[in-house]
Amino acid sequence: MELNKISSMSEVNKQQPIYFANEPSKSIFFLKTGRVKIAKYLADGSEKTLSIINPGEIFGEMAYLDEGQRTDYAMTIEPSMICAINKEDLATFVANNPTLNIKLTKIFGLKLRNFTERVEDLIFKDADQRVISFLMRYAEKNGKKIGDQIFVKPFLKHQYIGELTACSRQTVNYVLTNLREKGIIDFDRKRLTINKIEELRKLVS
Repeated sequence: MELNKISSMSEVNKQQPIYFANEPSKSIFFLKTGRVKIAKYLADGSEKTLSIINPGEIFGEMAYLDEGQRTDYAMTIEPSMICAINKEDLATFVANNPTLNIKLTKIFGLKLRNFTERVEDLIFKDADQRVISFLMRYAEKNGKKIGDQIFVKPFLKHQYIGELTACSRQTVNYVLTNLREKGIIDFDRKRLTINKIEELRKLVS
């Protein structure tokens, strides 16, 4: 059995749902192009962004790890190409391919570490430090290093950064503008450039 025989590829327009909360977890997804928002609605009806999925990342993995229902929902935030794999088919494939099992375990472990770091930020860091810490992780994960600079394209809306760091959009804008005035970063709606990564590290150490 080949992986492409048990998967289906779909082109999905912007602002389209991939799965909803409270529905059965049947598939795991791989994002080939585009971006996807993982979020949930709180008891008061407000929306909370949990993560932004970038190309090359897996999402909906609780279908593989748990038999329960979805607790969040996934929606494209730009046109995307998404690969879906039924969890039973994936389990059978992984059982016959130990190397893939090791890779998946590593991916899930990295996701858990990222979640743990975010929780630690919420406990031990103030708002400014949380934004800076997020920028560092996001750039190191999604950016391209050229010389001493790291280029990240596309960048995120301030709203998403705020939701991911438990900060207001005003705080995010203040921190980013302050860092730009110091020459540590540069940014616009489409791109983030980190000019002095070591200076960022000092601000959160």
